[in-house]
Amino acid sequence: MHIVEFEDRRIECESGENLRKLLLKNGLSPYNSGAVLLNCRGLGSCGTCALALLEGELHPKTKMEKWRLNFPPHKAQSDLRLACQIRVEGDLKLRKHPGFWGEKECK
Repeated sequence: MHIVEFEDRRIECESGENLRKLLLKNGLSPYNSGAVLLNCRGLGSCGTCALALLEGELHPKTKMEKWRLNFPPHKAQSDLRLACQIRVEGDLKLRKHPGFWGEKECK
């Protein structure tokens, strides 16, 4: 079992669970504002489920994730990852930044 911390909640999950699905199943959203309705439903093409990894380790970015995080409003060098492309393989602590895509870093 792994623990995912997000928005002051701790969620237990099995290894290999998709992070986006896990959050939604537990009443949490990887989306901000209108992106709750306007998103690609986990295909990795919109970039609205971008989250910052605060603690833990993730597998390398998928091809889709690299592609989407490489153009505006995202930046390839940012610390963001797409929740829809993440398989939970260990304990994680994540944060959603402000902005439609979650791209605006918290200060």
